Amino acid sequence: MVNENFETTIGLEVHVEMQTKSKLLSPAPVHYGDAPNANTNVIDWGYPGVLPMANKGAIEYGMRVALALHADITRDIRWDRKNYIYPDNPKSYQTTQKQTPLARNGYLDVKMPDGSVKRIGIDELHVEEDAGKNTHGEDGYSYVDLNRQGTPLIEIVSKPDIASPDEAYAYLEQLRRVILFTGVSEAKMQEGQMRADVNVSIAPAGSPDYGTRVEMKNVNSFHYVRSALQYEEKRQAQVIRSGQAVAQQTRRYDEPSKATYLMRTKEGDDDYRYFPEPDLAPIHIDQDWIDRVKAELPKSAADRQADYVNQLGLEPYDAEVLTQTLAMANFFDATVAALGEDKAGAKRVANTLIGDVNAYLNKHQVELAATDLTAEHLAGMVRLIEDGTISTKQGKKVFEAIMAGQEPATYAKEHGLVQISDPETLFPWINEVLDANPQSIEDFKGGKDRAVGFLVGQLMKKSKGQANPSVLNQLLMAELQKR
Repeated sequence: MVNENFETTIGLEVHVEMQTKSKLLSPAPVHYGDAPNANTNVIDWGYPGVLPMANKGAIEYGMRVALALHADITRDIRWDRKNYIYPDNPKSYQTTQKQTPLARNGYLDVKMPDGSVKRIGIDELHVEEDAGKNTHGEDGYSYVDLNRQGTPLIEIVSKPDIASPDEAYAYLEQLRRVILFTGVSEAKMQEGQMRADVNVSIAPAGSPDYGTRVEMKNVNSFHYVRSALQYEEKRQAQVIRSGQAVAQQTRRYDEPSKATYLMRTKEGDDDYRYFPEPDLAPIHIDQDWIDRVKAELPKSAADRQADYVNQLGLEPYDAEVLTQTLAMANFFDATVAALGEDKAGAKRVANTLIGDVNAYLNKHQVELAATDLTAEHLAGMVRLIEDGTISTKQGKKVFEAIMAGQEPATYAKEHGLVQISDPETLFPWINEVLDANPQSIEDFKGGKDRAVGFLVGQLMKKSKGQANPSVLNQLLMAELQKR
């Protein structure tokens, strides 16, 4: 909200690239980062006479997201052409679902910055194809890369239930989390896999009508969305205060200046001349198909979070951090499975992933899958610590080894990190230290607890730091009681 005199209304149209093997309407592969125009064919180029074929996998991925957002699946869908002329669109139209979107009337429960939970309505979800990419070189030429042309997108259109830039940010974070746990997309903003068209208006407080809507296209960062909305709130308020009317426009957000700039006056549906796609047959979605997709849907982040708290005894905060990404949650699950029913071990796994592993990933700017760490090795290290084979301090060295792909038990043994817990080895050392320090025995009997610490220090020195402190303490106290 700009101030108490105005109310902000925000709606977001989020485009998510789905990680199918091939494109929505052509057999060309979907790869990120390949040479320009390497992943294209005649359908992507818009050659006259070529016939597209809908990708069943893209429809099912769209259904996954719809189900995860509690939306109603449309039973009979057909395709439409959205006509516009631009260099990154060689067909001069986009194949989309205007009249019969894949799903309608969903919702997303979002934890707001103040800790409350707000339900944001989802107006519709539809499947469509992405456009290509234009680049403008320093040589004065512009280039078109059609690798992205035809990549399947799901567009998720919220209802105008968002009331502030901070709410918009929270909505996007939660939406990305839900999408990640469907397995449909990695939703990497930096690779253009998730982008938002932002619609915002302000109106005098208490007004029964919305203000005039302004749109900002393809904002590719949650921070940019929030910053663009903050600027636009202030700009529109200034326009209204000056006695002028806010114009319906499409604007762009410029990060260096943190301002928005006019691109063009806002188009309406008539400008796109929508009409039914004649080259694609309608699709009927029956209940059996919906049930099968629902059965294949991975467990949601919310369900996993509840399991971690209720079944494994994790703190709610830790469970929430572990479920920020599907990769981290899957890795945690695999490690816990390798440990068995050890709840204490599960907590140590969580602490290691949240602390040491995340620190490693941030330091080296890599993703978990790009490291040599395996769930089996992490479980092995945790097991060594839990059963006293190595100490927590020694575990730090073993952690560095498993991040390099080494087997923890072998590494600990080869590098002398295994703790000595055998009483037959420890008792002779205990007797030697006690015989050499009769005054410490007297001090202990006199109630001076410092004597025990001194004796333990002497024993750790004698064992070169390899004695198991827990076992050593138990044996030492038992021997002191005898003397």
